[in-house]
Amino acid sequence: MPLPAPAPRTPMHTRRVTYQGFQRDDGLWDIEGELHDSKPFDFEIRGERRWEAGEPVHHMRLRVTFDERMVIHAIDVAMDAFPHEPCPQVMPAMQRMVGETLGRGWRHTIQRHLGGLQGCTHLRELLYNLATAAMQSRSGSFAPSGNRPPPHLGQCHTWDFDGPVVEKVYPMFFRWRAPAKDEPSAGTTVNDPQAVR
Repeated sequence: MPLPAPAPRTPMHTRRVTYQGFQRDDGLWDIEGELHDSKPFDFEIRGERRWEAGEPVHHMRLRVTFDERMVIHAIDVAMDAFPHEPCPQVMPAMQRMVGETLGRGWRHTIQRHLGGLQGCTHLRELLYNLATAAMQSRSGSFAPSGNRPPPHLGQCHTWDFDGPVVEKVYPMFFRWRAPAKDEPSAGTTVNDPQAVR
């Protein structure tokens, strides 16, 4: 279903972000992320240079290698296009993420190692969503581990522990929640005397 028709407007900027997941022959996993920024018109950054329409002002790529426990083994970085000469100086700092785990607290971990002047805004943005691409690439990420629920449960509306999807897909982790006193239970209406407690 398309979005509603927009108001009259002028295109100003295009950002493309893609992720690809790979299972390696050695048992590790690779996620590659790519960010590409361009404008549909010529423009100039004062003190730097002029870019032609469609020419990338940012074109950056990451490869993060991790194991079954989601622990990072290696990070490769490439900056094919960037607006300022110092930009590539942050690439070595990305190695601080080696040994960290793609999981809960991921954004905090990125901020701790690469936040502010320590890193690059665009590489941080690539890393932020790389964790969810890693989860999607590993089908095992959605399997329960012993008595522990998969990490995505309880993290969005659809995967609410007391919701119908968890009840259907992961019944062992379904947690029925009694309705609040002023909340009608399923199958009742506000006018139903049985709904008043």
